[in-house]
Order: sequence, then structure tokens, then C-alpha cells
Amino acid sequence: MLDVTDATFDDVLERSTELPVVVDLWAPWCGPCKTLGPVLERAVEDTNGRVELVKVNVDENPRISATFQVQSIPAVYALKDRKVVDGFVGAVGEPAVKEFLERIAPKPTEADQLVARGDEASLRRALELQADHEGAVTGLAELLIDRGDTEEALSLLARIPETADTRRLAALARVADADVAVEDGRNIEERLDDLLDRVKDDDDARQEFVDLLEVLGPDHPRTAEYRKALTSRLY
Repeated sequence: MLDVTDATFDDVLERSTELPVVVDLWAPWCGPCKTLGPVLERAVEDTNGRVELVKVNVDENPRISATFQVQSIPAVYALKDRKVVDGFVGAVGEPAVKEFLERIAPKPTEADQLVARGDEASLRRALELQADHEGAVTGLAELLIDRGDTEEALSLLARIPETADTRRLAALARVADADVAVEDGRNIEERLDDLLDRVKDDDDARQEFVDLLEVLGPDHPRTAEYRKALTSRLY
């Protein structure tokens, strides 16, 4: 799921040439939007990558609102090859959402079905069928990182375009050999504090700092603080 703006919507149109993209038009004051949002997110996740979801705050993005001629929200539209191919208005129930997604989602391929199994042999077979299958790449990379095969994991991740998920996995792979318990936020903070004085003149320290921030995640209360500290040291 990705929040998009008037400035980034062209990227959504371009992505729709590769797979269906669902656009959820909402606003913070809209009660039905809050009801529909989680249902839509779960249903899209269940498509296992066959469909992508983006969200648009209509109050903040008037150009997108005008493009879709939004008159009431929530409003949901499916884009394929830069065109609207389906949609609905209102907080419909989960069965209707799933029916909508099945209409627009490409049918699962053999590689998709193998990825759904999730074991290493199935993931490797899926990559034999489709070398750049995003779900197979990220699924296998995660398994490899867990057991310490970080070089193969990074090589796999290089096959597909960068996303928030691949950035985090690559960061996990690169910091795997560092003396940091990545499951422990406090441990990461201690390491970040230790690295901060070296980031300006030490490329390795700077890369590790950035990777640890990625592992820490955008929702951690100190992530923004560390990003500002990094910027101040570099510039």
C-alpha cells in the first residue's frame, strides 16, 4: 500500500501498465472510508501481489480528485494500462470487495501458486519459471537472510525494482554480520549512536547507519530524529 499525491500520480499510471492498480480515494473526516480502508487492504494483500493498492487523500490532492471526477467518498477505481477499468463508490462489504478484485486481478500463474506455498523449494521453482517474480524473490530472500545466506539474498533482491519491502530486506542482509540484535530496537539505537560520529568520513559506517534506520522503520519514535542527525553530520 502506498500513499500517493498529485506529484507522484504519474508513477501510479505507469505502474498500471504492469499490473492492475487499485486507487482508494478517501479523507480523514470520512467515517465510511475508515471502515472500507482495512477491508480493502486485507483483500488486496490476499491477492499475493496480483494487484497493488494506492491511497489518495482527496482533500490534499485536488488534481487526482478532478481526474476521477470524485463526487462522494470512499470511491475506489481500478487502473489498467493507464485507464479506469472498474470501480465502486461507498463502503461495500468484504465479499463485494473480493469480487471486485477477482474481476480485475490476473489469474494466478503456476509461479504464483508455488509462491503461495512459501517453502524454499517452491520459491526456487517459481523463480525458475519467472526470474523476477516479486513474491518469490522477497520470500526466498527473507528465508536466506534468516539463515545467514546474505550474499545470495542481496543478489536476488537486485533482480526486481526497489520497494519499501526490498529496501528493508536488503538492509537486514547488509547488517546481518554486524554485532546488532535487529529485533531489539534499543540495541539498534545504541549502535546508531555509536556510528553517528563516523558517518561523515566513513562510507561503511554511513551505509550501516542508513541500513539500521531502514530496519528500525519509519514508525519508530526516534527514526526522524536520527535522520535529522545524519543530515546535520553530512551537510
